[in-house]
Amino acid sequence: MPAEEIATPKSLADFQERLRRVGGSLPKRLKQCAEYVAGNPDKIAFSTVADIAAGAQVPASAMMRFCQEMGFSGYSQMQKLYREEYSQKWPDYSTRLSSLRNGGAESPSALLAEFSEAGRASIENLARSIDQDKLRRAVTVLAGARTIHIVGLRRTFAVASYLAYAFEKMSIPAILHAGVGNLTQHHLLGDGDALIAITFAPYTADTMALAEAAAARGLDIVAITDLPTSPLAALDAIHLLVSEIDVGNFRVLAATMTLAMTLSVAVGARRRLV
Repeated sequence: MPAEEIATPKSLADFQERLRRVGGSLPKRLKQCAEYVAGNPDKIAFSTVADIAAGAQVPASAMMRFCQEMGFSGYSQMQKLYREEYSQKWPDYSTRLSSLRNGGAESPSALLAEFSEAGRASIENLARSIDQDKLRRAVTVLAGARTIHIVGLRRTFAVASYLAYAFEKMSIPAILHAGVGNLTQHHLLGDGDALIAITFAPYTADTMALAEAAAARGLDIVAITDLPTSPLAALDAIHLLVSEIDVGNFRVLAATMTLAMTLSVAVGARRRLV
């Protein structure tokens, strides 16, 4: 559909919903743009189109074309949505982190300062941006499940392990799918169960395989992921989006762990166990 026939998003929520619906069907370079914009909301409000294009590893012309595909006249119109959303609610932590990096990160204290700022910013962004309706739906689904299956591998394994620990302490039936010995446990998925799937780009194949198996069996899925274009969203999962700010090439899990704690305690409270 030509860009002129697409209504301009009136809010950041409208834009993110459009991104969720059409992001997966975009050409390769425009999909790169979609994934970078969705995964780095903290940078859009304060960065130039050249900076964002460089982050997405595409030419600036591709980023401009992406904005037009989304219904904007150009990058500045898209950026305006982010500035209106973030200017009063979220300090420019990206700038502060850049200043810290320029000061050098050789010492443990400098690294601690950077990771602390990144974690703080990520948690504040989570509190500001989480879809409250989806969060309530996720708690309702998990509280009513016969057994809660949990999968999160590689860097999200710590979060999955915490959820399994928390549910065990509250005597909530839960199974952690850890992939030990490269063994799958798809056969354990049963009627009335629900799955919590945790994965960020690049998405872990084994996590996706279990999520697809759960979807095929008609199970409810709560997805903790990073982008509206995540393949978990295509499974009609209740997707809770988390954006973690990075320090160099390392991303903290502060916001993801905060969301996991919220889910576990809320499910326990719903079951009257905490």
